[in-house]
Amino acid sequence: MKNLRSLIILMFSLFIIMVGIGIVIPVLPYYVEDFGASEITLGFLFAIFALMQFLLAPFWGNISDRIGRKPLIILGLIGFSVGEFIFAFATDIWMLFVSRMIAGAFGSALMPTAMAYVSDVTSNEKRAQGMGMLGAAMAFGIVIGPGIGGWLAQDNLATPFLFAGIAASFAALLALIFLKESLKKEDREEVTQKQSQFEKMKVALKSEVGYLLILIFILSFALANFQAVFGYYALVKFDYKVDEVATIVVITGIVGTIVQGGLVGRLSKKFGDERLVKGALLLSAFGFIVMTLAFNYITIILTTIIFFIGNSLLRPSVNSLISKLAGKQQGAIMGLNNSFMSLGNVVGPLFATALFKLNIYFPFLSGAFILLIAFLATKVWLERKKAALRQSAVTE
Repeated sequence: MKNLRSLIILMFSLFIIMVGIGIVIPVLPYYVEDFGASEITLGFLFAIFALMQFLLAPFWGNISDRIGRKPLIILGLIGFSVGEFIFAFATDIWMLFVSRMIAGAFGSALMPTAMAYVSDVTSNEKRAQGMGMLGAAMAFGIVIGPGIGGWLAQDNLATPFLFAGIAASFAALLALIFLKESLKKEDREEVTQKQSQFEKMKVALKSEVGYLLILIFILSFALANFQAVFGYYALVKFDYKVDEVATIVVITGIVGTIVQGGLVGRLSKKFGDERLVKGALLLSAFGFIVMTLAFNYITIILTTIIFFIGNSLLRPSVNSLISKLAGKQQGAIMGLNNSFMSLGNVVGPLFATALFKLNIYFPFLSGAFILLIAFLATKVWLERKKAALRQSAVTE
């Protein structure tokens, strides 16, 4: 693939961001306890990060269409590192909130800009492969992040955040020295910014990309649905310990990384993004259902892998479809993409934990139902899209 060096830098940068996000998961409860705060505070600290991503990702995407991708990638990494350093040296609870706000705000600049970068430098045929490689880096980062956090926090709870800050600073230096700008100046001049980011969100939902942005929300909602309650589910149903749950998450995460990095491009080339999206929706829904039927350690690993394979095929395929429809505004649309993903990450855990109190199977069954509805809606959307294209061809 052309521009391989740039793609590797982007993958490393996204990997570092996701490691930084994953590090928080096992360490934050102890951090909050040291400050004498409540579980409600813990929930808000998780939510504020995703909320900042939701609010600011479109803004960063628009800016990247104006000034180019490289400055935003560097700025996002530097801002994220600042947030991590503040967290490490925090002396009061308000500093933790400031840290999470800064890390979420600047971290949200990286993902849509990186996706737009890939869209700039790849052909339609190679688009899904490029998106899959970015997805693989993110998946691997979120898999090993909690492990790194737990290991580094054994002696000092601040150490994981110092590590994340230093790593993000190093990634910013690599981008500054080696990353080439992908957006030509003449293409930047063609982009107009007459609308605010929220007006763009409203317009985008009514556009050709609108349904796909809703689908991104559904995918993130479903994955967050799983992540929020899986540990509780394994404890209540199987009485598993933390290390046993962690092993399951690591194994399934590695499988997801391999699928995104090695299979998405090949399957997209063979079947096309549209068929791949429909198949992945069905496979993800099936994974949710069979998870409720698992009866021992091996079967829960296997059933969880089914869900992760479906989800790992789904996200880059939808991202590829979005990028093909985005035209000149890759950054703006990918920013909206990230916002809807973040919104799913906010709503999913709240929904899942509420259902879990009613019945331990409800989060998984409701997730399967939502994905099946999404499959039917996607099928209808694709048929209407093809019919519109046929009508346009006849008119011409």
